[in-house]
Amino acid sequence: MPLTMTQEVFITCAVTGSGGTQDRSPHVPRSPKEIADSAIAAAKAGAAVVHCHVREPETGAPSRKLEYYREVTDRIRDADVDVVLNLTAGMGGDITFGSTDNPLPVNPKGTDMVGAEERVAHVAECLPEICTLDCGTMNFAEADYVMTNTPGMLRAMGKMMTDLGVKAEIEAFDTGHLWFAKELVKEGILEDPALVQLCMGVPWGAPNDLNTFMAMVNNVPDTWTFSAFSLGRNQMAYAAAAVLAGGHVRVGLEDNLWLDKGVLATNAQLVERAVGIVQGMGAKIMGPQAVRDKLGLTKRAPRG
Repeated sequence: MPLTMTQEVFITCAVTGSGGTQDRSPHVPRSPKEIADSAIAAAKAGAAVVHCHVREPETGAPSRKLEYYREVTDRIRDADVDVVLNLTAGMGGDITFGSTDNPLPVNPKGTDMVGAEERVAHVAECLPEICTLDCGTMNFAEADYVMTNTPGMLRAMGKMMTDLGVKAEIEAFDTGHLWFAKELVKEGILEDPALVQLCMGVPWGAPNDLNTFMAMVNNVPDTWTFSAFSLGRNQMAYAAAAVLAGGHVRVGLEDNLWLDKGVLATNAQLVERAVGIVQGMGAKIMGPQAVRDKLGLTKRAPRG
């Protein structure tokens, strides 16, 4: 198929994630202030969207605490730069099974399974413009850990997001996730046109190659908006690939810690590198208000 390059591109910065990267780089933010400051710096560098998880400030362990999300949200909204806020809703669906001989009961270390309402509680509290919806269950390359998102759970969470007026960003780790996302739109649970993030090279989801990437792209309806990323050394290559394929760009420390070989990156530096790639291809960088207009997002004012 002929490539239709995106002429106006928005960049999402995935600020910190929930992986065990906090001790691998001093630039991975932990506290709500650090996360907000890093998001604000990324926005000033050219990111129109910031995608935020929260962590325990002392250990860097992933967290779902409402007060952390509230502080991150307030700090970003009070900042002197405009940016679209995207909060994860991927936490609370983690199962780590026992041994292969005795998988049950599950291992409490690494298991965090809660109901749909609790998984979306911080979204209802903070009302970001966007929140993520991991659109399927998937094995990860971490022993017997499974990211668990059943059809019933996804229908419940998706309806809550739509009722809250928050745009769901469908996280698709394989083509089957896109298949179910189209079903959610067909059922009226998610609004049409939808927003998709294509997640490449995450073991054991869609493998990190261009043939698979284009298969993912070809499964996104033409009226939908998609962005894409890959991990580690391939992050910037996929920034270019996403634009060539008609999509938008995600970079950030959630997916990659390195600016160059042996050089640890900040979020702002990764955004600056992506801006250079996009502009070098002849495309323009979209600002946050242009993204809101494109996606039909509702910006909430800071708390008075």
